[in-house]
Amino acid sequence: QVQLVESGGGLVQAGGSLRLSCACSRSIGDINDMGWYRQAPGKQREFVASITSGGTTGYVESVKGRFTISRDGVKDSVYLQMNSLKSEDTAVYYCNAVESVGIYRYDYWGQGTQVTVSS
Repeated sequence: QVQLVESGGGLVQAGGSLRLSCACSRSIGDINDMGWYRQAPGKQREFVASITSGGTTGYVESVKGRFTISRDGVKDSVYLQMNSLKSEDTAVYYCNAVESVGIYRYDYWGQGTQVTVSS
């Protein structure tokens, strides 16, 4: 089992920055992939960014150049630095961890943190 706890959400003006944190209950060295998803009101949850155990990152096109995902193996945490925020970034942001054990894949989710960008 993996517990994920997000923090760092809040209200920010357009053009501002926020840094989200996700603390993992286990060593992230044991986790294959970690990432961030978001869900805006009335919309489906969508992928935002991911980082593999080897450090390879991926981003949805709409946040490339503005968001940066990183991980800290000492603190067992993953971060999402969000710059140049836009009103369309408003959503609940969820931390995700993927663990592969043999042929099985386990997905874990945090409780979410609200990000509101005012225009």
